Amino acid sequence: MKNLKILLVLLLAAVLSNSCMVGPKYQKPEQPQPQSFLYGNKTTDTTSNVTTIKWSSIFNDDVLIGLIEKGIQNNFDLKMAVARIEQARANLGMARADLYPSFGYSGQVNSAQTFIQSSSLVANMSWELDFWGKLRHQNRALQNELLATDEARKVILTNVISGIAIAYFELRDYDNQLEITIHTLETREKAYNIINERFLSGYVAELDKVQIEQQVAIAQSNIPLIKRQITALENTISILTGEIPGPVPRGKTNSELMVTSDFPISVPSALLENRPDVKRTEFLYRSAYETIGVAQAMRLPSFNIVALAGYTSVMVSNLFDNSSYIQNVGAGVAGPIFNFGKNKRRVEVNRQIAEESKFLFQKTYLTAISEVENSLQNVAMYKEEWTARNRQVIAAQKNYDLSNARYYNGYVSYLEVLDAQRSLFEAQLSLSQLTQKQLSSMVQLYKALGGGWN
Repeated sequence: MKNLKILLVLLLAAVLSNSCMVGPKYQKPEQPQPQSFLYGNKTTDTTSNVTTIKWSSIFNDDVLIGLIEKGIQNNFDLKMAVARIEQARANLGMARADLYPSFGYSGQVNSAQTFIQSSSLVANMSWELDFWGKLRHQNRALQNELLATDEARKVILTNVISGIAIAYFELRDYDNQLEITIHTLETREKAYNIINERFLSGYVAELDKVQIEQQVAIAQSNIPLIKRQITALENTISILTGEIPGPVPRGKTNSELMVTSDFPISVPSALLENRPDVKRTEFLYRSAYETIGVAQAMRLPSFNIVALAGYTSVMVSNLFDNSSYIQNVGAGVAGPIFNFGKNKRRVEVNRQIAEESKFLFQKTYLTAISEVENSLQNVAMYKEEWTARNRQVIAAQKNYDLSNARYYNGYVSYLEVLDAQRSLFEAQLSLSQLTQKQLSSMVQLYKALGGGWN
């Protein structure tokens, strides 16, 4: 009968402990949500979602896809992110255990009967009742931290995918620039040999020879610079893929590469669901919001139940006699009375931390909209710029061919040829860079819309 009463008391305490819960209820902050993107399609299908497009489907280069897959497997930032997730999960498990009773045991043996401490073997139980919701708020805070940590992993995953792709495009751009420079150097060296022979024969002035010699040196000096850039990019890609820095395999050239740009451009509010960085900051805000309830509960009394059962005796030989058996159940309460406003200010501190997290969430959302707008504009403008630059290269090549023919027929000085050749060289390099930027802008648009992490 006595044990039944104890059980009823414990059950009643457990029920009551879940009946009250102080602290504010979470409300999602209002966000300014424009109906459409300024540079997006005005007839947007709001049900479309870029997260349904797997990252590997937007590239047509198996070598690049292989590098990205290797990065997903080996990248150390991703491995650290996974470790942080497991750490957050373990912290949540520890906090959940606080909701339930804890059980322990203790024992000691003393041979001297006159010793102050008796011999004993006792099992004990202690339980802090979550009457005001302190532990539940703490659990919710840690659960949201876990979710935020997982979203942070998705952010890193997106950065790894886009980082490898963009670095690869830049690497192929420098490969192309190196080919252009080597071809230009060969053309200038051939011209130098011809002009040098004509100078030695007295057909041209020394000025022509000096001018072409200068252009040969300029082309030669560009090659080491480009090779340094290639090495730096290869090392960058190696680090992203978790490998020892070294040569990186090549696939298609940038001219052969294609990146899908026909992504579903949903309304800006969809970024709240698509973008892992936006979702991460919202989970952090939720977590900070829950800590307000923890701080408020700390201002109120805490209730504890303790129980023990076991044997204790002055004489070791009588330790397990029936007369040595003991059991007891007790309850306690403890709470603050006056501490000069410390607990009140703790609530205010946590409230302001939550407010700061809310502003970070709102700022991240606005930044996401800005990044999409920039990416949409970049994709469109780089396409227009590439078309114009391509026409320039075609015209510059024709101008060089005509100037070269006019010079060898004696109609113009070699200065005109040099100017035409310099314009062609610069236009070819600019077109190569624009091809890379066009590819990179499409990847950045995919990333800005919230793709790449699934």
